[in-house]
Amino acid sequence: MNFMLDPNVAYVMLVLGSVLILLAIVTPGTGMLEVGALFTLVLAGYTVYYLSFNLWALIILVLSLVPFVFAIRKPKREIYLTLSILMLIVGSVYLFPSSGFRPAVNPWLAAVVSTLSGGFVWFVILKTIQAMHSRPSHDLGTLIGQIGEAKSAIHFEGSVQVAGELWTARSEKSIPAGSNVRVLGREGFILVVERDDQRAK
Repeated sequence: MNFMLDPNVAYVMLVLGSVLILLAIVTPGTGMLEVGALFTLVLAGYTVYYLSFNLWALIILVLSLVPFVFAIRKPKREIYLTLSILMLIVGSVYLFPSSGFRPAVNPWLAAVVSTLSGGFVWFVILKTIQAMHSRPSHDLGTLIGQIGEAKSAIHFEGSVQVAGELWTARSEKSIPAGSNVRVLGREGFILVVERDDQRAK
């Protein structure tokens, strides 16, 4: 593990772990991102433990999550995401102390990794956030009031063809297969229908 005592290696692990954490926040559930983030941050933490570090840089790293959370929940998310990326870059580059203003991390490595990780976070996470907040392209509310056809007998459950698609449906009264139906409402992806007597005549 002696190679981990190199600030450059620790820097790459720290940035990779931070990017994985941000991805895990916007796409929870798989567990793979969380495990990857934990693994890389443990490796970076090993170096931080054995080498000295700048407390102010560590605080900036932790605080970079604040604008990121605002980027997920608030308007003007591009501004908050940019601030989060900048704080992540500055905090990780200057985490390990050096003489003077120059960081302990190789400047060329810092430039390449910062550009790649910043660009990746900006593009992927911004697109993910936009997808989370976008209106579904298929608005199920528009189905209410439409006329369809019962493809099976419907009572507690059956199937109907509405708007060119097959839907699970239920009705308070029995509806024979082949009848015209009107959509009254929906419960999740189940349509509540009634027989359309006007069209049945």
